[in-house]
Amino acid sequence: MATPQTGIFALGTASHAYLELDEVPGVDPRELVQLVASLREPRTTIGGVNLVAGFRPELWAAVAPAEAPAGLTGFNEPTVGGNGYTLPATQHDAVVWLTGVAYDVVFDVSRGVVSALAGVATLAHEIVGWPYHRDLDLTGFEDGTENPTLIEATAAAIVQPGAPGEGGSVLLLQQWEHDGDGWEALPVVDQEGAIGRHKVGGEELDPKPGTSHVARTDQDRFGKIFRRNIGYGTLINHGTIFVGFSQDRARLDAMLDSMIGRAEAGHDRLTDFTHPITGAYYFVPSSESLATFASVAVA
Repeated sequence: MATPQTGIFALGTASHAYLELDEVPGVDPRELVQLVASLREPRTTIGGVNLVAGFRPELWAAVAPAEAPAGLTGFNEPTVGGNGYTLPATQHDAVVWLTGVAYDVVFDVSRGVVSALAGVATLAHEIVGWPYHRDLDLTGFEDGTENPTLIEATAAAIVQPGAPGEGGSVLLLQQWEHDGDGWEALPVVDQEGAIGRHKVGGEELDPKPGTSHVARTDQDRFGKIFRRNIGYGTLINHGTIFVGFSQDRARLDAMLDSMIGRAEAGHDRLTDFTHPITGAYYFVPSSESLATFASVAVA
């Protein structure tokens, strides 16, 4: 049975880096996959840094058609909601997600990754993340309260045995920038109405407003996903890196459509105070699939 890349579930890391890369024109996609796979043996870590690698779904399907979920595509077109709210498409060819206990080692490995891929892929987008008060996001509310337990997360996030791409996962990666001043100007009771939870304790409101973030992304309705969200930024520009793993793309698409009012009237109240500036889907192959490519000599 194929196993997922272990870094997906490596909780408790304090420093994160997301390196999105574009293939150099004219390069054979297989060479990019081989080099990324050869960065390390997928079942281990480098010097205390976890490495998770993913690829634009179409690129992965081109080099490993038998190990790719049928019909999976990248975030190739912007998604527009009923009120004109737009989710941008900033799809790249590969992503390397690094996590560690401190940023110095993550930084060193990041430099090594970019150097190792030079001539085959260029760094298109880099973002560094860090936890905010352990498990809060920058709205001040607890994040990930609906996350499945690690025991349940495999069923939610990983393509099941026997299916094409088994042991892999569909990753939605987005950078959401917050309007911190606008959000903090809201009374706490209005913040709670937008989120759908109490700010202290994290319990869901009863009843929860239909336009609240909790209602608009209800995993009991759309299906479970496994989130590894993290904060990022400076005093002026900051927000949340959304990192969502799912066994398929459909449930992620359904949540996004619900948030922006694409499929039904209204929209997620939280989107009045945060907007996405990136958006990409990647397929994160199983450890065994990556190891197969890593074992092939790279010219």
